Amino acid sequence: MEISTLTYAETKTEIPGPKSLALFNEEQNYIAPGIQTIATRSKIAIEKGDGCLVYDVDGNRYIDFFVGVGVASLGYNHPVYNKMVKEQLDKIHVGSFTSENRVKLTKLLSEIAIGDLKWSQFYSGGTEAVEAALRMAKSYTKKTEFIGFWNGFHGKTLGVLGLLGDNFKFGLGPLPAGIYNTPYADCRHCEFNKTFPGCNWECVDHIRKKIRYETTNNIAAIIVEPIQGTAGNVVPAPGFLKELRKLADEIGTLLICDEMITGFGRTGKMFGTQHEDIIPDIITIGKGFGGGFPITGVMSRKEIIFAKPFGNPSGSSSSFGGNPLASTAAYATVKTILDEGLVENSAKVGDFMLQKLSEVKERNPIVGEVRGKGLMIGIELVKPGTKDKLDKKYTEMVFQECLKRGLILMGYNADIRVYPPLIITKEIAEEGINIMEEAFNYAAEQIKN
Repeated sequence: MEISTLTYAETKTEIPGPKSLALFNEEQNYIAPGIQTIATRSKIAIEKGDGCLVYDVDGNRYIDFFVGVGVASLGYNHPVYNKMVKEQLDKIHVGSFTSENRVKLTKLLSEIAIGDLKWSQFYSGGTEAVEAALRMAKSYTKKTEFIGFWNGFHGKTLGVLGLLGDNFKFGLGPLPAGIYNTPYADCRHCEFNKTFPGCNWECVDHIRKKIRYETTNNIAAIIVEPIQGTAGNVVPAPGFLKELRKLADEIGTLLICDEMITGFGRTGKMFGTQHEDIIPDIITIGKGFGGGFPITGVMSRKEIIFAKPFGNPSGSSSSFGGNPLASTAAYATVKTILDEGLVENSAKVGDFMLQKLSEVKERNPIVGEVRGKGLMIGIELVKPGTKDKLDKKYTEMVFQECLKRGLILMGYNADIRVYPPLIITKEIAEEGINIMEEAFNYAAEQIKN
């Protein structure tokens, strides 16, 4: 198939190129097999990045619709980010003491907080922040049980393993006690065979039944992703978070919104929760928060975050959380997002991409659904003429065809996840979509043949 002329992407070798493949194969002699699927499928070795583009060691240039699962919110080599991080690195990089940039960060977060969630604490990994949120909820409510959701993802450590809503947890039991999962408001595949809005929120009412029949009625918190990321950037039915807020108030529990992916402009709002105009009790933050540096955190109101034992001396601390270098990276990222209007850019370019992808859907039989908010976009690939998910053979083909054309995309599953950097322009976005359409067309032709 002839590949269209490209401006931003450029591939000069087979993918993976010889240098990439040599490095990848050498690493396999020493690294555990469970690294990210996108790395093992592509076998490319990255050398550098610039804006929305990354370069491998063979000189191939890719548009990046992945950015470390939405981590590099400012893209690569942003001058403000680089300058601030380099300056801090020359001073001091670790330590638990107060630093000027951590003060700036906490004040800035307080200014942009959802409602009164103006107090924060910092960690180095997403799961660590989620576990902190659970400990905080237990400390405040003095209760011990949690409600999560099918297809949810909040990390892989033992403390949150029970909240994993799919087969990641197979073979790792027994699971922590006191965790109960329930269907998410995914109207594409309603577990109750209902149609929204005539369903009268049966999925939410089901939680009441679950509490009655399965729990000890000791729920510390309901934890939910405003948009389910790992499940394929699944947007719930409108009003779902409001219903959960009502339910939490009704049963006397907290509502935790896991904003690990949806926070800091990814969805076209500063926080994904703000699409529903509710105030949760706790949010978790991370990924794009540090612009690529590993820093995560929790935000809550004073009476909750001060609750003991979470609020005891060292009770909420972390060895690496909020260190001077991490705080600088996060402050540089959030300040740049605000200064450069990247939340607004996410909304504007995201709407453009959703429209373009909806047009692709009309032209291609394997594109079953396009969904998303801002620059958090999901695409469901289906068998032509059905609602059944496309076979792995063909989704892998889409992934490889994108790569060979110069697009990095989480496209090896039937539910594709699209995460461009927040700085992306319509021009770069359109070229990436054109590459995707060529890959979709190629896979559709193979299915016909």
